[in-house]
Formats: sequence, C-alpha cells, structure tokens
Amino acid sequence: MKIGVLLSALFLTGTAQAADLLGVYRDAVGYDAQFSAARSALDAGREKLPQGRAGLLPTVGLSANSNWNEIEYQTRPSSGVIPASYNSNGWSLTLSQPLFRWQNWVSYNQAGLQVAQAEMQYGLAKQDLVVRVAQAYFDVLLAQETLSTAQAQKVAISEQLASAKRNFEVGTATITDTHEAQARYDLTTAQEIAATNDLLVKRGALQILIGKDAGELKNLKPGVLIVRPQPDAVGPWVASAEKDSLSVQLSQAGLEIAGREVERQRAGHYPTLDLVASRSRSSLGETLALGLVRSGSDTDSTIIGVQLAIPLFSGGLTVSRDREAVALREKASADLDNARRQASLSARQAYLGVTSGLAQVKALEQGLVSSQSALEANKLGYEVGVRINIDVLNAQQQVYSTRRDLARARLDTLSAQLRLKAAVGALGESDIAAINALLE
Repeated sequence: MKIGVLLSALFLTGTAQAADLLGVYRDAVGYDAQFSAARSALDAGREKLPQGRAGLLPTVGLSANSNWNEIEYQTRPSSGVIPASYNSNGWSLTLSQPLFRWQNWVSYNQAGLQVAQAEMQYGLAKQDLVVRVAQAYFDVLLAQETLSTAQAQKVAISEQLASAKRNFEVGTATITDTHEAQARYDLTTAQEIAATNDLLVKRGALQILIGKDAGELKNLKPGVLIVRPQPDAVGPWVASAEKDSLSVQLSQAGLEIAGREVERQRAGHYPTLDLVASRSRSSLGETLALGLVRSGSDTDSTIIGVQLAIPLFSGGLTVSRDREAVALREKASADLDNARRQASLSARQAYLGVTSGLAQVKALEQGLVSSQSALEANKLGYEVGVRINIDVLNAQQQVYSTRRDLARARLDTLSAQLRLKAAVGALGESDIAAINALLE
C-alpha cells in the first residue's frame, strides 16, 4: 500500500510552508458560501432603512398622453351621422407629501430595528464561521495525529513481531507470542487505513471552507499550556450569555419589531392627512367635422391642498391584522425567553467543556508519562522473562491511545473555549489569533 506516497503528495502539493489557523480563517472569509450569503443578507437588510424613510418623504409623479379621436355623433331630429376627428394630449405633474400617517412613522422606526437585526445576523454568521473553521482545522490535526499514532504503533508492533519470531526460532518463546504480535499488527494496519481515509475526508471538509487544498497545517506546540477561562466561574458566563449573546440580542430586536408592528397595524384605524399638489395641461386639437374646421383649446390647471382620509370599515381586515400582530408579539416574547435559556445552557456546556477538558489534559499528560514508564518496564521484563509478549503489546497500545486522547483533549478544550466566547457574543478574529499563537 502506497500510503506514505499518498500522504506526502497530499501534504506537499502547492505549498512550501505550513498553513496556520489565522491564514485558513482569512481564506474562509473570502470563500465560504455561507458567509458570502450572510454578507449579501446584511446588504439587503441595510436597505430597510431607506425603504422606511421613503414613507415620510414626498412622492412625485409625471404622466403624459396623446390620443387621436374618431367620433361619430347624430343629432335629433336625425340629420344623419356627423363624423369628427381631432387630437387630444396633455400632461400632469403630481406631488403628495404625507403630513400625518402614523403607520409610516412606525415603519421607519421598525426599519432601524431591522437594520440592527441584520447586523446581529451577520455577527452570528461571523461567529459561526470562526467555530466552523477552527473545528475543521482541529479535525484535520486530530486525524493527522491519529494516523501518525497508528503508523508509529505499527512500527513498534512490527519490531515486537520480529523479536517474537526470533525468540521462537531460538526456542525462548512460544508460537503464541508470534501469533499475538501478528494479530495486533494486522489490526493496526486496518486502523492505519481507516485513519488515512478519515484524514482525506477531514481535509476535504476544510477545502470546502477555503476553496483550496490547505496543504500541511501547523500543529499545536508540544506541551502547550491552555489557560483557564476568565472569570473562572460559571455564574458570570451564564449571566453574560443571557444578556450579551447575539442570539438573545437578535430575539430582543425581534420582540421590539413585533411590538412596533402592533402599533403599526392599529394605526390603520387612524385618519391620514396629506399635502397634495398638481400641475396639469390638456390640449384639444382642431376638430374636423363635415369638412369644417373648428378651433382647438388648451387648459392649464394648478391644484394645491390637503387631503384627509378617515378609514371607516375594511371588511374586518384591519382588526384581523391587529389581532395577528398581537399574537406574533407574544410569539416573539416566547422566542426571547427560549433564546435566553438556550444561551444559558450553551454557556454552561462550553464552560464545563473548558474546565473538564483542562482536567483531562492534565490527567492524560500524567497518564502518558506513566504509560511510557510502564512500556519500558514491560519491555525490560519481557527481555528477562518475567513478562510475556502480550504485556508489551498492551503497554504499547496504552501509550499510543493515551497520546491520541491527549491530542483530542487539547483540541476539544480549545474548541470549547471558542464556543464559550461565542455564547457571550464575544467571539472574533482576535480569538483565532490567540489560538494561532499556540501553534508551532
């Protein structure tokens, strides 16, 4: 199997220097389709403000017409049909300025909230991109660690297999040792194949985010120190999440918009007052009838005034929309309560993920030292005959499993840190840069 050749080509294609997390994130900012959609949604959301303002500004319209008229009319007592033909044309310029339309003012206030809501949606998308990029990056690092662990374990088991064969040939070990080593070698080979496939999948997922093969990635520094969250208590994080989480702020804006919508629908019962003005001109061309030509005429008209409209009855539509808006406001209030509860839960889970992850890292670091010591002791015991081959194989398995678990615990803890910052609405590129400083 040409696994080594495959991985070498995979890591070295198109890159001379390993990529880091910050560089991968910036590539994703410019390429990721979900984030591009969020940018477009933000641009669309910002247009709500000029649309709302338009309801407070005047509207001006210009219309013009030109018609050729063919008319036949008959006098009484009948003297036959008299045909007539002439041209008529005109134009009209109208202006309407709202003086009192309360629903338009409410819509303008709603527009400001909708723009703020669009900004929050974009902020959520940006936080989501940070989490997705970091997770994809960490997934590749863990897949690489899993593969390298399987390869190193395979090498160690192959050495133990060769030793078992030599000892069997000289009569100092039984065939059972050889079979045990061979079985463990075959199992590790299968694990290596699975780890190779998993690495290719994880790299493909990262490529979807950045639009290219990331090449070789920088790994965490050996023995990297991960700091505890500050403040180091779950209570302040939960309180901050219930207030500052972007999802909570988004729901809060939704509730305010729903409240304004109730006001806007109730304004459908109010009278409206507009300033109207128009300037028009109409012309009738010369009329031709029975061979005679009659003179045309021109009419100019200027109108300025106010127009009052009082809604009386609309078939129950206004009242129904009012009830609908009230129900939607209640829904928005329930959504806000749910958002706060979910933010609280997310903050608790992320905080516990960080603290438990740090405890696991500390325990696994000590466990790795102990496992390595146990492996050396079992190797020595096997050489002097007080340990059997399966003891060495199990000790090797323990060392490599602990090494893999330690790498996973460190990466999971860093992911939990990012989710904790996201839970309180404080996740940004600076957090990516902080983790980037932990890389080789």
